[in-house]
Amino acid sequence: MTGGPVAGGEAPGGGAPGGVPGGVLGDLVGQDEVVSVLRQAATAAAAVLRGEHATGMTHAWLFTGPPGSGRSVAARAFAAALLCPDGGCGHCPSCHQVMAGTHADMLLVRPDGLSYGVKQTRGLVLRAAGAPSGGRWQVVIFEDADRATEQAANALLKAIEEPAPRTVWLLCAPSAEELVTTIRSRCRLVTLRTPPSAAIAQLLVTRDGVNPEQALAAARAAQGHIGRARRLATDPEAAQRRDEVLAVPARLTGIGPAFAVAAALVKAADTEAAAMTRELDAPEREALRRAFGEGSTGKGVAKAIRGSAGAMKELEDRQKSRGTRLKRDALDRALLDLAAFYRDVLAVQVGAQVELASAGHERDVRKLAEASGPEVTVRRIEAIMACRERLELNVAPLLAVEEMTLALAAQGPA
Repeated sequence: MTGGPVAGGEAPGGGAPGGVPGGVLGDLVGQDEVVSVLRQAATAAAAVLRGEHATGMTHAWLFTGPPGSGRSVAARAFAAALLCPDGGCGHCPSCHQVMAGTHADMLLVRPDGLSYGVKQTRGLVLRAAGAPSGGRWQVVIFEDADRATEQAANALLKAIEEPAPRTVWLLCAPSAEELVTTIRSRCRLVTLRTPPSAAIAQLLVTRDGVNPEQALAAARAAQGHIGRARRLATDPEAAQRRDEVLAVPARLTGIGPAFAVAAALVKAADTEAAAMTRELDAPEREALRRAFGEGSTGKGVAKAIRGSAGAMKELEDRQKSRGTRLKRDALDRALLDLAAFYRDVLAVQVGAQVELASAGHERDVRKLAEASGPEVTVRRIEAIMACRERLELNVAPLLAVEEMTLALAAQGPA
């Protein structure tokens, strides 16, 4: 159920057996200042539980930072530090449960669709008001809190203004400005930065066993996004999809190829989203059927199964909404990869000494840099950003991408 404990995602510490040095907070890559703040708060929270006076802990936090900086990972690590008797050791049952998203005193909210409604928020607020079963804290992690509708934000504000004594709200959003002023003014702000490529590469080497050269290439390609770097380093299909996107500029030789490229980009995003949707949907439907007693016998089972129709319809609606979001997210990742390619072209053209994100395609980058000027490259990047904005406004994906590819092809030799 959306709003309840769910599993998945990048867990603090990577779920490494035995924990990591410094516990779950110590594994936040490139976030030393944030780690220091959260350690102090966890220490203060423990003192409060002992009945001591302490400062540094508050009931509402807002984690912000660019995509991939680890907002939800930091929130999960902080939740582990609050719920663990040893401040987030990384190896006790409590820490393992937080990492898996199954801790009884943690509610993990991930909006399925493009928005999170007031009905869902009211249900969440009601659940969050309960007393923690473990005697420490009731922690609510609200990922993508910026997706809350205006009415949902108002319902959330009331809960944050008058929280239950042991409830802690951890909201995540790209920036503080994404939330209404009244909510962000009541939260302590934690701002994460984009981790350096070297730090991400080291994490991939130590945690996932990736060879150093491949790890560094994936880290640079992901531009600071830890989860994406891991996928590129460990999932051959993800790496192949990115290679296909980075081959797009060389294919834009005219109007016909521009239309073909647009269709291919949208189809690839749909295929990727469909695979993710199948992986997520089937277990949820099966779990709901089991919850209503399907396959069981006995008095009342038939009635319960008939009553499950409404719940199944509600689940299907949520899954459909999530599927739409996954398609848009997959296409947006492709557009960001394409924008990174042209950013590399621009960097070469102006002689900037920066890391190139287009690993494996450096030859294409330099060839295009020689064939066009910086002004053309800037216009191409602007065309990609404009496409992303149109998709945000729910323009039909194929139309938006066709307009972009035509603009890319029209700017000169590709």
